[in-house]
Amino acid sequence: MKLASLLSGGKDSLYATFLVNQEGYDIAYIINIISENPDSYMFHVPNANLVRYQAKSMGIPLIEKTTKGEKEAELKDLEDAIRKVRFRVDGIVSGAVMSTYQKSRVDAICRNFGLLSIAPLWMRNPEELLRDMLRAGFEIMITAVAAEGLTEEWLGRKLDERCIDDLMKLNKKHGISINGEGGEYETFVLDCPLFHKKIEITDTEKIWDSRTRSGVLRINRIEMVEKE
Repeated sequence: MKLASLLSGGKDSLYATFLVNQEGYDIAYIINIISENPDSYMFHVPNANLVRYQAKSMGIPLIEKTTKGEKEAELKDLEDAIRKVRFRVDGIVSGAVMSTYQKSRVDAICRNFGLLSIAPLWMRNPEELLRDMLRAGFEIMITAVAAEGLTEEWLGRKLDERCIDDLMKLNKKHGISINGEGGEYETFVLDCPLFHKKIEITDTEKIWDSRTRSGVLRINRIEMVEKE
């Protein structure tokens, strides 16, 4: 069975892709939607333009489309991207975990095209999910934060066991989602078992808004390096 994976560059979509690959499915295409709206309801925004490096590292053809990110209208752009592969794949993989809004809309587009909608992370325990990613060999960097307790120092932080423990504490104190499902933080995957080469970040810029107490790590330059 051939599948296309909706990839944002973040941990959930890549881990979902990894899991279906482990099941023996062929990931034939990567689909990346780049939103011009930082508050998109559907799509991960920070550093989404870098998905092309992840697709290259996996050796998988990339279908990339830009959207203005307007609520509901952005779904037409996603539909147009999926339409390009509708006769070449059997289903679409997404990294939906808890968002009914996102999953239901991907489900509907797939249904209209006669494709399977596959969401292997759906309703998984957030803490278990993060720890499983680490055990699988994922290297994940936090690239945006927007929640109480997540300070500027979190930008550029690598996800590890200690980081997960800190997120658990913030969950108890402030009620944030451990895996960032509510937009509390965004991530970028630097390495995982699907990559032939590792992504190394060589130049970044922290953009912090003290008024909203939120920020983004802008990645200005990366290199592809051989894995040991």
